[in-house]
Amino acid sequence: MRSGFVTLVGRPNVGKSTLVNQIVGSKVTITSDKPQTTRQQIRGVLHRPTAQIVLVDTPGVTRPRSALGDRLAHTAEEALAGVDVVMLVIDATARIGAGDRAVAARVLPAKERALLVLNKVDLAAPAQIAAQLTVAAEWDLAGYFPVSALTGDGVDVLVEELERMMPEGPAFYPDDQVRDLPEEFWVAELVREQLLAETRDELPHSIACRVTEWEWPRIRCEIVVERDSQKGIVIGKGGAVLRKVGQAARAQLPAGAFLELHVTVEKDWQRRPDRVRRMGY
Repeated sequence: MRSGFVTLVGRPNVGKSTLVNQIVGSKVTITSDKPQTTRQQIRGVLHRPTAQIVLVDTPGVTRPRSALGDRLAHTAEEALAGVDVVMLVIDATARIGAGDRAVAARVLPAKERALLVLNKVDLAAPAQIAAQLTVAAEWDLAGYFPVSALTGDGVDVLVEELERMMPEGPAFYPDDQVRDLPEEFWVAELVREQLLAETRDELPHSIACRVTEWEWPRIRCEIVVERDSQKGIVIGKGGAVLRKVGQAARAQLPAGAFLELHVTVEKDWQRRPDRVRRMGY
């Protein structure tokens, strides 16, 4: 038996969360095209006949501009310590730039156990993929894998290499567990995912969600924004947005769940370290 931990790092929106879900074969982390969708270390567990691979999804690495940004950068940095493999995820459709190089610099001290994963190859031309891999070759990592997290193309080959790199050891999680998250956190994340989809570009960074009461089947989830005007956007005309978000999140919960959503205003919460901690980040 082989088992170990694999951390995924990269700039925002390179597809780390989608890749985790594709590898595990189940939804273990929410996805969105918005930066900072992932705000915690989230672990997905892949069970194979002779191996267990624990994938650690991390926030996208970018220059912090708030207390929340500082916390997310620290979370991503922490995830690099003590793992068996690091996957540096790069977007095949975007030129390798200063942001990618900054992330790579953090990975290079452990390059003998680091893999370059070039994601979104389904959207890139062959010449573009070849050019990206040529540039990335200067980092001299342990392996290079072009994949599509969306379609699954190339993912099987990547997983085979991850299994080969795992050390011998017992499984960390039972066979029926595919994610390592408290249920309360998972429900709050499902609500936030739907809010990101519904509100689009209007207020993604300003939204936080937390479960404040759990008396099954009743769940009370609080949605926190930074301005009174944002509260109106989240609720929508006649409560339409909030109702749609609740229905979509509830559809992903066990039958019989009653999800109660409340919207509150915490002025400038993401810029205040004490409030960021209160939100669970």
